[in-house]
Amino acid sequence: MFTGLIEHLSRISTITPVSAEEGFTFTLDQAGPILGDCSIGDSICINGACLTVTSFDAAQGIFTVGLAPETLDRTNLGQAKIGDYVNCERAMAGHTRFGGHMVQGHVDTTATIDSVTPDGNSLRYIFKLSNPSLLPYLVEKGYVAIDGASLTLTVVDDKEAKFGIMLIAHSQEKLTLTKKKVGNVRYAEEASSCVSMNSRYQPGDTVNIEVDCVGKYVLGSADRIESLVERIVERKLKEKGL
Repeated sequence: MFTGLIEHLSRISTITPVSAEEGFTFTLDQAGPILGDCSIGDSICINGACLTVTSFDAAQGIFTVGLAPETLDRTNLGQAKIGDYVNCERAMAGHTRFGGHMVQGHVDTTATIDSVTPDGNSLRYIFKLSNPSLLPYLVEKGYVAIDGASLTLTVVDDKEAKFGIMLIAHSQEKLTLTKKKVGNVRYAEEASSCVSMNSRYQPGDTVNIEVDCVGKYVLGSADRIESLVERIVERKLKEKGL
């Protein structure tokens, strides 16, 4: 379990294919601050995905993790390149304050960055969800984990399958989000006697999304709860001869 409070940015130094079926191994460096109490088998949340430490060298600030095909299918980590920085958080310790929200490190889907608008010293981000079926789990003033960072939803647009957050100045310096590209409209010149411009939307970079796990348990259990209540009511009516 994680809190969504990013501890450190580490850099991907090596990407090693294991096989087409088995996924990849990432080696990350510049990770010394999160390896002081590390052990083989520990969980570290990397861009929102809970991954297992398979080797590490605290003195060198290096550790490795394996990425299974499921991780590559669900997350943006398959698009990662050597030199990219990623958000990192160690598993929550029992003696620390719970400053974010319950993050499992189980990425549900991805979203693209649709727009960024300055608001004072903060930034308003709008994202386009790749899987609209998850919209019921996003509620205004609720939680969402974006690349592992716990953020508060400021707007949810069911019709457009979009949602927004506000990133304060402190978070802008601590997360990889501000380094990512925003979607934009590009214009291409058509070859014709009359020069015209044809617009084409270029989607922004991809981020990992984990919706609030409390919402998943509540909404995911709704049908089962309804069925259980129906059976209880039916049994009670039979007991009363009705």
